[in-house]
This record gives sequence, structure tokens and C-alpha cells, in this order.
Amino acid sequence: MSSTPAHTRRWFVAGDLNGFFGLVVDNLSILGFIAMALIGIFGFPAEVVYQRMFPGTAFGVLVGNLIYTWMARRLATKTGRDDVTAMPLGLDAPTSIGMALLVLGPSFVALKQQGMDAQAAAMATWQLGMASLIVMGLLKLVLSFFGDAVTRIVPRAGLLGSIGGAALTLLGFLPLIETLRSPIVGFVTFGLLLYVLVAKGRLPVKIPGVLLAFIVGTTLYYGLGLAGLGAPGFAVPQAVPLAFTLPLPTLGFLEGLPATVPYLPLLLPFGLLMVVGGINVSESARAAGDDYRTRDVLLAEAVSTLVAGFCGGVAQTTPYIGQPAYKHMGARSGYTLLTGLFIGLGGMLGYVSGLVQWLPLAVLAPIIVYVGLDITVQAFTETPRKHAIAVALGFLPSIAYLLNIKFGNPAWIAPDRFAALYHGTDGRGLPDLATIVTLGNGFIITAMIWTTALVAMIDGKLRHAVLALLVGAGLTLFGFIHSVDPRGGIYLPWDLVELPKLIMWQFFGAYLALAVVLGLLSLQKAEPERL
Repeated sequence: MSSTPAHTRRWFVAGDLNGFFGLVVDNLSILGFIAMALIGIFGFPAEVVYQRMFPGTAFGVLVGNLIYTWMARRLATKTGRDDVTAMPLGLDAPTSIGMALLVLGPSFVALKQQGMDAQAAAMATWQLGMASLIVMGLLKLVLSFFGDAVTRIVPRAGLLGSIGGAALTLLGFLPLIETLRSPIVGFVTFGLLLYVLVAKGRLPVKIPGVLLAFIVGTTLYYGLGLAGLGAPGFAVPQAVPLAFTLPLPTLGFLEGLPATVPYLPLLLPFGLLMVVGGINVSESARAAGDDYRTRDVLLAEAVSTLVAGFCGGVAQTTPYIGQPAYKHMGARSGYTLLTGLFIGLGGMLGYVSGLVQWLPLAVLAPIIVYVGLDITVQAFTETPRKHAIAVALGFLPSIAYLLNIKFGNPAWIAPDRFAALYHGTDGRGLPDLATIVTLGNGFIITAMIWTTALVAMIDGKLRHAVLALLVGAGLTLFGFIHSVDPRGGIYLPWDLVELPKLIMWQFFGAYLALAVVLGLLSLQKAEPERL
């Protein structure tokens, strides 16, 4: 153990450079996917993404990494050690991509359908994004003091199963389609990522594997495209002029707060999952030898998310699970400082936007597919074997939501045809489309309730299962789960009419009926133990 005085402790070591490249690439890939999803998939105005959303989002990364750098140096001073590694902080992949695909993009499309022009719709969506970060940040701030209680109430299978389903369908399948729109570029990039991240294969050059995959994929994309051999639709992007934009605090989020209400069934689980993730990351770092206080880790990510929201950001920050990996690279506290400055200043000066706008979606999407697969695997490997079926059960509502995304696209099904299918019936129960929509709305919370109830049954805690089902029934009444509004909005049950009211009462009754059955079964006398 070293006893190097704090005033001579080095700010940077050689391993910090490796950590810097790895953490920067992670953040750039997520920023790039947000941009490509909003601009490429939903037709969002590029200048709003790059000059409004990115500066505040990047500033949150700067603030969080500065806090974690300070925490690392404080721990090093306290313990007298020089090998303390800072917590890596960046944009959370699942929820950042979820914000783009499930909140910001659909909101922008809906506002345009209501008659807004693209610029006005984009600005209103930006305000929604800011408000969403404030909502999630406040939830994380409160729960940072009760994180351990959350993990006791909701079993690990409930937390990981709910996000695992979203990861497989929304982070795995949807970006895979974008990957294969340019098959040669996407498949080669994806294969290289699997080689370096899954197979742990060797490389002929000493650079981060993800960076190499990006370089190869981008070279292929522009090389094939300029030679006329690329996929249809190749075009060199029109560069958005780089602009200096200070992420100044704004109260614009106040105008977006009312618009967050329909999205609360997504936003609240997103915030909750980050709290649980922060707890797990703290335990991981502790096992690697760096004993950070869990509450400090959670408070830092909550503060950085709130700062980003106040300054125009639209994606929440989180500590990454790979702290031991960065320690093995030889990184200490310098890599988080470098990353925070690079991303934060890049958001202000515009060079981060300049980097990501030249990265093709077929190159960015494969890393998101990998993230989705990795989270899905974690959902099974980090839960007890007997709870695996509960994890799998939690995947099913996300499949319904995936279908909602596609069926709700006016380019696929005209609104009048959608309405006819939603209300039509073949006499064998509720309409198929209405059932799919109702199952998919609020899918993350639904998955948490289903898996929690099943885990309780498996563990013989039937009264816990009854409680979970009663919570589900209560949330169903108001549309937090199983919303009968095709857009997923919440409501007062007495305001519903005809078929929507019938569907709501049927789903409410389903939870209540099963709760009664399990409650009666819980009254049985326990079987005597066999000798």
C-alpha cells in the first residue's frame, strides 16, 4: 500500500488513456444513435438535436465525471492508495435509446400530425425531453436515500427481467433492422464487435476494439457508397455548421412537464432501474477494492441528470458497470476527468456533433444490438436459476410494445384502419389489436409486476404475490399499465366510454381475480417437513 501524499498524487497515468478511449467511444456511440434515430428515423431537424439537445446532455456527462473524479481522489487520500479507480460515468444506453425511440421520436411525429410544423414540434419535443430528465432525476434523487429498500421490495428477476425484455426487443431487434439496411457495412461492423467484445479476440493494433470496428465500418460505408456499391440511399451527410452553444440553465422544461404525463409508465421505471444499477455498480467496485459509499454514487448520478435536464439535455447519465474493467486497464482518476472534459466541451464547441453526424447508422446500430444482447444475458445470469422462467415471462409485454410501435406507424396502417381493427371483434373475446395495444402499454412496469408475482409464488410467498397483483390492479385502473388509450396515456377510469372501459375493467378484474385465488391458496396449512 502506497502512502504517497495527496499533494504529489499524479493526476494522470498511462492507463488513463486506455480508459479515456473506451469511455469516450461508449458516450459517442450513444449520442450518435440518439442523433441518427431522431434525424434518420423520425425526420427531426438536425440543428435542434445538435445545438439544443446535445450541449446540455454532454454537460451532464461533464458534471458527473467531475464528481466521480473528485470522489476517487478523495478515496485515494483517505486510504493512502494510488490504485483507486474512479467510477466511469456516461449516458445510459437502454434509457437513452428508449428516450429516442419511445418518447422523443413518437412525440415529434404526434405533434406534427396535430398540425405543428417540424420546427415547432421539435422545440416542444425538446422541452418534453428536458422535463423527462427532471422527472427521472428527481426520482433518482429521492430513491438514492432508499435504494436498498427498493431492491428488497422488487426481486432482481423483476428488475432485470423487465429491462431484459426491452433490451432484446427494442435495443436488439429494432437496431438490428437498421444494421441490415446496409448489410455489408452493418454485418461486418457487428461481426467485429462480437469478435472483440464477446470472443475477446486479439487485434493487430493496440486500439480499443469498438473504435476499430467503427473505423472499419465507417470506411466501408463511405468507400462502397462513393464507388456506387453501397446500399440504396447512400448520401454524404450535409454537415450541420459547428456552433458554440453554452448549456445555460433554462426553465423551458416547465412547459414540457404536462407532456410527460402519458410517458410516466416509461420514465419512472427508467429512473428506478438507474438507481438499482447504481447500487449494483457500487457493489462491483467494492468487490474490486474501491469502497465507494453507495449513496454518494447514486446522488452524483441524480445530480448530473438534473443538471443536464436544467441545461437542455435529453438523456440521463449513469455510472457504468465496468469499473473493475477500467481498473484492469490501469486507469485511475484521470480518465474520467479527460472524458468529462472531452464530451462536455465537445457538446459546447460542436465537435461532438461533428463527429457523430458522420458516423452512419449502420455503424452505430450494431453496438446497440450488442448492448441489448448483453443486458438480456445479464437478466438470466444474474438471477437465481429457479427464477429464470420469471425473467422470461417479463419479456412478453415488451414484444407487444414492439408490435405497438409498428402497428401504430401511420405509414404501415392508416389511422382509420387502425381504429377499425382496434374496435373490431370476431366474437372470441377482446379484439386482437386492442389486446396487443393494452398489453404493450406500460410494458416495463407490467413486466416488473408479473415477474415479482411469479418469483413470490416460486419462493412460496403467496401473500407477496397477492400484494404485487393488487398493485397491478390499481395501476390498471388509471392506465399506468394496460392503458386502453392507444397512445399509452393515463386517465381517470370513470372518463372512459364503451369498449375502452370494458377492456379496462376486464384487465382490472383479471388481476383482482388472480389475487383472490392466490390469497385463498395462501390460507392452506403448511405441509409438515418430511424427514
